[in-house]
Amino acid sequence: MPRIVHLTSAHPRYDTRIFVKQCRTLASHGHEVFLVVADGLGDELRDGVRIIDASPRGERKPGVLPGRLGRMLWTTRRVAAQALSLDADAYQLHDPELLPAGLRLRRAGMRVVFDAHEDVPTQLLDKPYLAPRAARLLAQLYARYERHACARLDGLLAATAHIRERLAHCNPRAVDVANFPLPEEFSPDSSWAARTEVCYVGSISAIRGIREMVQACALLRSRAGLALAGGFADPALEREVAQLAGWPRIRALGHLDRAGVSRVMGSAFAGLVTLLPTASYRDALPVKMFEYMAAGIPVIASDFPRWRAIVEASDCGLCVDPQDPAAIAAAIDRLAQDAALAQRMGANGRRAIEQTYNWNNEAQKLLRFYADITRHPLAHRLALT
Repeated sequence: MPRIVHLTSAHPRYDTRIFVKQCRTLASHGHEVFLVVADGLGDELRDGVRIIDASPRGERKPGVLPGRLGRMLWTTRRVAAQALSLDADAYQLHDPELLPAGLRLRRAGMRVVFDAHEDVPTQLLDKPYLAPRAARLLAQLYARYERHACARLDGLLAATAHIRERLAHCNPRAVDVANFPLPEEFSPDSSWAARTEVCYVGSISAIRGIREMVQACALLRSRAGLALAGGFADPALEREVAQLAGWPRIRALGHLDRAGVSRVMGSAFAGLVTLLPTASYRDALPVKMFEYMAAGIPVIASDFPRWRAIVEASDCGLCVDPQDPAAIAAAIDRLAQDAALAQRMGANGRRAIEQTYNWNNEAQKLLRFYADITRHPLAHRLALT
């Protein structure tokens, strides 16, 4: 079976990200799979995936810059060099800063695939620390380079249909493979009598609506509370929202492992995914929304057209203006006061996961993609321009 190497310079080796599911799936179907990371945790074998650490614990390069710039100037080179030494049948890139390394691999005659997890040009336009003119310029420059690189690769994977459509014109061998949950990871609980909280699970930031969620808690007419599972990206923001009137209704749990997340979802009567209306979020497929559905609880989601279409078609929750705390509070109260409605919507969401929005369906697309990619002869060395 083909040897496939996944490369990431920005992410830890083992979490809920889509590349972990991809590695497990390919390994379970007989592929020889390597995951090259740079997280300092050493090499290991897990779920049939050979994890290779390109930056072993304790080893540091003098003068290395921190953050994304450091990854672009040093970490990506280490990851790419380690990946090339494995002499694989195909290489899959999981970070935009790895595109130059992908072109180097391609010049060496290797099959290379780029997995576009995010719409980077749109995300750049949303960055609050960039002046509008600088953001537009960076977005245009990245989009131009991305098109240049993707046209020269052997195939593209995309986290959403929107990203696939944006890139398909420069490489027709593009497939969207979404990060939908595995139904078997979640066990919906049929007992609703003791459920008194909604939950939010994930990274906590202003753009993900934490202020509005806490403000909504101050407006609740029911006795509901909010279980908050995740870490604050900004300590100053944590101190700020802790002073809001709704904070006494918050149960802040911090980072939880997968078992802890499952327990929180299993004891909630709804899950919040009220991200604020940025261009990148409007076209995203938020993983947590589908995990709430898999856990059998209704969602309270931002009223974006793409999200509303999913929620209304499945009748699995309520859509609200994420910038309106009163609307969020009203949705929480409605589900808190009508357990039958919440339970019915939760069951509908679980059914939609089992039938449509699940990783088992996406895995088949991934396997067909790689069967096609590896069927073709190895590319000749190219002088890419």
